[in-house]
Amino acid sequence: MSTDFSIRPVGIPAPMLPVATSSTAANDAVQTDLPASQTVAASDAGAAARNDLQGNENVSRQVVFNQAAASFVFQVVNEKTDAVVTQFPDEAMLRRRAYFHALDLSKSELSRPLSTDRSA
Repeated sequence: MSTDFSIRPVGIPAPMLPVATSSTAANDAVQTDLPASQTVAASDAGAAARNDLQGNENVSRQVVFNQAAASFVFQVVNEKTDAVVTQFPDEAMLRRRAYFHALDLSKSELSRPLSTDRSA
């Protein structure tokens, strides 16, 4: 058994035909000049992307445990107004999780066997 896994060409290379890069429709099209407001330019590749909240130095991050949903909630809170700026998961997801958690609790109580007291 060989341990040589290199790929080698077999035989002579096949001739390649030149490929036309543009269609005749593109060659025959009328050239247009767009106003500057409608043009598209490439973004600056050198600009670094940032994920932090710029301009919001008065925010704090906190983690809260939601007992109804039985899950952690990650929040960004404005320190001056105590308003939640963003949170994950959102309110709809928390309500959904709380509903299903309540269903699971009710099912587990229904499936639990009743205690029979035979001392009477």
